[in-house]
Amino acid sequence: MANHKSAEKRSRQSQVRRLRNKINRTKLKTAVRKIDEAVVAGSVDDAQEALKQAIPVIAKTASKGTIHKKKASRKISRLTKRVNGMAAA
Repeated sequence: MANHKSAEKRSRQSQVRRLRNKINRTKLKTAVRKIDEAVVAGSVDDAQEALKQAIPVIAKTASKGTIHKKKASRKISRLTKRVNGMAAA
């Protein structure tokens, strides 16, 4: 446990950030899961709609610093590729 005043403050800040990151990460996983479920079900329209809703969530998660911006870009790219490949087939 922290003994100094500044270390106690750091501990409080870390706790708040951890919870905030957890919320953002959960929203991200939920958005990606909806795309996965639509792809597995074979529903092109649902997959495209889920992708439209997921892209801003992924971008916002990166802008908040929860995930790296390149990871967000890679995730968006791969999900878009999956949905577009499903639509083409």
